[in-house]
Amino acid sequence: MNETPAPNYAQETPPQAVNIALPSVLPRVTYAIIGVTIFVYLLQMASQFFFSGADYPAFMGMKINEAILAGQIWRLITPVLLHGSLLHIGFNMYALFAIGAGMESRMGHLRFLMLYLVSGFAGNVFSFYFTGANSLGASTAVFGLLAAEGVFLYLNKGLFGQRAQRALRNIVMVAGVNLFIGLSPGIDNWGHIGGLLGGLIFAWFGGPRWEVEGIYPLVQVVDHRNLRDAITGGLVVVGIFGVVAILKIF
Repeated sequence: MNETPAPNYAQETPPQAVNIALPSVLPRVTYAIIGVTIFVYLLQMASQFFFSGADYPAFMGMKINEAILAGQIWRLITPVLLHGSLLHIGFNMYALFAIGAGMESRMGHLRFLMLYLVSGFAGNVFSFYFTGANSLGASTAVFGLLAAEGVFLYLNKGLFGQRAQRALRNIVMVAGVNLFIGLSPGIDNWGHIGGLLGGLIFAWFGGPRWEVEGIYPLVQVVDHRNLRDAITGGLVVVGIFGVVAILKIF
């Protein structure tokens, strides 16, 4: 009688894909920033309507080098709330929603708010240092979000595989195209570059770094970065660009 070997089910059973829920929160801060920015723009429009075209909110908050040198340091952050036209604010708020909603869902509310603010600060400092032109707009912070998205994909490329590489290439292309467009007259490209650097540095030190933990079916993604790391990233950005601002002032 011939003996028949037992089938090796372990080898014949194909691997099964496992769906893992990724950390996510509602982008409340993104919505709040958009709402506040739109409200400030309405104030700008009301000022121009009631005061014969004088935009007092912009006059009090936009980046004006002479005013910063005179001690009005708030102008290194307040320009992110101000815009020069309906098209200007429309484009920036669309970009903020498109990039920020996903970034906030991964970072969490407070860490995302820190990213937005330090990116805007870094962009305005670079603009202050490298150009004497007045400027305003949220694009400094939006470029920081774009850089942070790229860093997030790079730090977590092992989790996303080929998708991360494709997304990274898209981000580099989008940033490159927008910086090229920024060479046009009237666009503050130094602010964009500063925002990119600020967002990149913050995300490198404090952005999400996910790891898959557990045994199936109890598998979850855990962020190995915490608020302390985000604070560290924020302090690094503020420290570096604060020194740049001080060098310009003194």
